[in-house]
Amino acid sequence: MAFEIVNPGLATTVQDQGRTGHYNVGIPQSGSMDQYSAELGNALVGNTAREAVLECTYLGPVLTTGGDAIIAVTGAPVEVKVNGEARPQWSRLLLKAGDQLSFGVIQGGTRYYIAVQGGIDVPKVLGSRSTYSLGGIGGFKGRKLEAGDVVPVGAPLNDGKLPHGESLPEEFRPDYAKEQEVRIVLGLYDHRLTDEGRGNLLNEEWKVTPVADRMGLRYSGPGVTWKERKQPFGAGSDPSNIVDAGYAVGSIQIPGGTQPIILHRDAVSGGGYAMVGTVISADMDLVARAAPGTATRFVAVGLDDALEARRELAERRNKAWAALGASR
Repeated sequence: MAFEIVNPGLATTVQDQGRTGHYNVGIPQSGSMDQYSAELGNALVGNTAREAVLECTYLGPVLTTGGDAIIAVTGAPVEVKVNGEARPQWSRLLLKAGDQLSFGVIQGGTRYYIAVQGGIDVPKVLGSRSTYSLGGIGGFKGRKLEAGDVVPVGAPLNDGKLPHGESLPEEFRPDYAKEQEVRIVLGLYDHRLTDEGRGNLLNEEWKVTPVADRMGLRYSGPGVTWKERKQPFGAGSDPSNIVDAGYAVGSIQIPGGTQPIILHRDAVSGGGYAMVGTVISADMDLVARAAPGTATRFVAVGLDDALEARRELAERRNKAWAALGASR
């Protein structure tokens, strides 16, 4: 079975949980921006959490099925249409050979996911099927989908056994609010902010700009101020510059002290900007759901808080899978 791409939409790529273990040589993890939504799509169609899905950004694709298929569309709210008729999100859908899947206008957030029983069956590169477009690796020929592509789907897992739940209960579906609180751990270079600069970062409102993609999201707001210092050789003239350092996924940079940038799943692994904080892992999906204009406040937490948030998110995932009667 395969999906035949009639119209690719704005930016539709193959993604899974990502490729880890290669960041030290400059290859980012990639993978679904909103891991929670992609994972629960897989749960609905009887896959494991690891199977590849299609990630759709704002404007979704139009595709036809080369055979019978079981799918689920999760993530940002959008009208789902099969042969022009509306179908529910966060629910298992049965498609017949030749059916056409299309989408209306996104109603919040940024990305939604098409999971299919058996998963998207493209070759693994460095252990993952995820697309890293900038490097031209993974996914479907290392790029976003184009009209005329035929995207293969794998054989059903577990002899085609499906979970008893056909729809994810509302309590486990993400929220796509116009306002967010994003938890961060301060460092490594927050000590170089002035008191006013730190106060602006943590006490003022920031908004997501349209300059946001898989590499990172840029925010606008009051800016910050940096302590004056004599820049070391090789660091550049601006106080927000450093000689060089490795970047953690979720790092926050504020080049020139004006617009913070949160590095996300396709971000570079190092460079010459000071990192004033890092978004905790439990809130990276939340950041991925933020559409332009989303009002954001950064809340400083400690490592113990970050670990507890990660535990709580894992528990929520487990409960969602259990509610469907699915096996991870």
